[in-house]
Amino acid sequence: MKRVNRLGRKIWKNRAIYGLMLPGLVWLVIFAYGPMSGLLLAFKTYSAKGGIWGSPWCGLENFRYVFRDAAFFRSVFTTLKINIGRLLIQFPAPILLALLLNECVLKRYKKLAQTIFTFPHFLSWVIVASLVTNTLSMDGLINNLLAALGLEKVNFLGSSRLFVPILYITENWKSAGWSAIIYLAALSGIDVDQYEAAKLDGANRWQTMLHVTLPNLKPTIIVMLVLSIGNLMTGGFDQIFNLSNPAVEEVSEILDMYIYRVTFGSVPDFGFSMAISLFRSLVNCMFLIVADKGSKKLGGSGLFG
Repeated sequence: MKRVNRLGRKIWKNRAIYGLMLPGLVWLVIFAYGPMSGLLLAFKTYSAKGGIWGSPWCGLENFRYVFRDAAFFRSVFTTLKINIGRLLIQFPAPILLALLLNECVLKRYKKLAQTIFTFPHFLSWVIVASLVTNTLSMDGLINNLLAALGLEKVNFLGSSRLFVPILYITENWKSAGWSAIIYLAALSGIDVDQYEAAKLDGANRWQTMLHVTLPNLKPTIIVMLVLSIGNLMTGGFDQIFNLSNPAVEEVSEILDMYIYRVTFGSVPDFGFSMAISLFRSLVNCMFLIVADKGSKKLGGSGLFG
């Protein structure tokens, strides 16, 4: 009781601060924690008449159906395969871009380049997919150019072998500039004295980047890497949904696409799809915890210091 009274006095003493926090807390409860009640559907047989609360309980039956479906395990494998590739190929791209922009001496050119690289982020995947289709289709720009040179046309969009590389290329083009902003902000906070000390010691630009810039950027890189690992089982739905087609279904059905197909492709089964979503969230949470602990083992501060 004394702790409650003490907490109440502290809240009243800092009521102005808590008043400023109140709108954000209300938003968080309504839009972040409120929808979590829908997770109950993972343990129910959904009925449109009864809704979430009135649908009958079925225990773990939905999960039994999930783990019996071979397509579910294929989608999990495809998701991990694509997203691990994203970590290896896409994750370093904004870091390299930020380092290159940071080394740019001409400020006008640096601002222009940053604007050009950031602009694609504001295009929806519908527009980007249309650009890719017009460029890489059998009657697109690239194939017309190949035909004009007397070369054989290539079915870029219908090739299972080329689909995943196209994902990486388009994602880097669209998001690398935007993601680089985080690293540029971290670079702007580096003490100038460290660069001056390196210059006095005779370090060239490459050595300065290697021994001054990157060590100062390491905490930000680790945090972003941990967050990326925490999303290994999700992400990329908008991109894959707009770029995929039946010819590449074998390599394009990630877990999000599988959930979409199960939920809306035939007779909707919201309990089944919610069970898959809950499984995905739990696995992502596990990846996040493991990555956070791993970052601390490597000398980082992790997500929570």
